[in-house]
Amino acid sequence: MLTPEKVAAFQKLIYSYYREYGRILPWRKVNDPYHILVSEMMLQQTQVERVIEKYKQFIRVFPDFASLNMAPLYQVLEVWHGLGYNRRAVALKKTARIIADTFNGMFPRHLKDLMALPGVGRATAAAISAFAFNEPVVFIETNVRSVFIHVFFQDEKDVKDNDIYPLVEETLDRSDPREWYYALMDYGAMLKKNFNNPNRKSAHHQQQTPFEGSNRQLRGMILKILIENPTISESELICKVKRDSKSVQKNLTQLEKEGFFQRRGNEFIISSV
Repeated sequence: MLTPEKVAAFQKLIYSYYREYGRILPWRKVNDPYHILVSEMMLQQTQVERVIEKYKQFIRVFPDFASLNMAPLYQVLEVWHGLGYNRRAVALKKTARIIADTFNGMFPRHLKDLMALPGVGRATAAAISAFAFNEPVVFIETNVRSVFIHVFFQDEKDVKDNDIYPLVEETLDRSDPREWYYALMDYGAMLKKNFNNPNRKSAHHQQQTPFEGSNRQLRGMILKILIENPTISESELICKVKRDSKSVQKNLTQLEKEGFFQRRGNEFIISSV
């Protein structure tokens, strides 16, 4: 247990940095649940710098759940292209349908309902709850984890999230959890740049593999070609991708299973979701 004095000192440290160096990000200017959901889905496994312009573009084209629900999947994937992990775009499209059909166009507030949405795990659901509704929920994401490891576990290795959660709860600013988590994230982003990434001491740390030449890159290339050339044959697609045919065929099979498209003869039809 932390003493009230230690909690106050910790909060002062975080807020002092935030007031002077806090990042100005487009999704922080609103508390619209739709905007928050889009930003949180985009930020999964993707750096903030890569998300900013894509987020702005996505919101311009699809300003709300209704417009996203009505849009064809190929258009959603066109706008999403460049972020990678395209399943997130499909998950957003499915969520828009669920909001319309199950919740009568109203975004749910309960964590249980949020966690049931496609592509939304516990951390993302809690982040949405904090940022859209200012709820005093407890969650850990990469920058938050960095802060607590740096401050409270400096001499330890293989730090588990279960050891961090109680500290997150004890130090939570329940009067304004939205701003508190923004402040934590900004302090954590600074630590990762200047202190050799404290997350390396986490038991859950995994080094992301390079994108260039990866299967993630190949999946993105295949989808881009299919969106631009829906009547392309498999052999033509393989020539355009310029990768070995087995890898392309394996990914085509997987992408079809995941619901990105359907085959009709020689045509690839992007699914409507």
